[in-house]
Amino acid sequence: MRSKRAELMVGCFIVLGIVALVYLAVQVSGLAFSSKKDTYQIVARFDDIAGLTSRAKVSIAGVTVGSVESITLDKELYMALVSMNINSDVDNIPIDSSMAVLTSGLLGEKYLGISIGAEDEMLKDGSEIYDTQSALVLETLISQFLFNSGDSE
Repeated sequence: MRSKRAELMVGCFIVLGIVALVYLAVQVSGLAFSSKKDTYQIVARFDDIAGLTSRAKVSIAGVTVGSVESITLDKELYMALVSMNINSDVDNIPIDSSMAVLTSGLLGEKYLGISIGAEDEMLKDGSEIYDTQSALVLETLISQFLFNSGDSE
């Protein structure tokens, strides 16, 4: 009888562990169980997004204020067109703000950071941020360093 009870307790512990791992995996992947927030959409064009993906976070001063909805190629300008959903409670972003593709850590995930401008007019649904900075690509920096150091010899 005691052996059956111990086996039942171990089985319950394993099931709870598996449920906890599934929950953490869903949270880390960005497929959160939370309900949709009210948002408005803005766009920006970048020369190089270097690994930025859909559902990447958009932040101001390190605080997440939205997410990337989609990334497409602007066939006329040959630039990446990034559509973002910004939380509607963050409705005071000036229209002259700038945006950059940033990396969390040295080799971490890519996200978009907004630097606030000084205009009185604010971004609204369908607005575009024109002042953008592309991602720093580590491979490009390494190749520039190697080719520049070879020229000095």
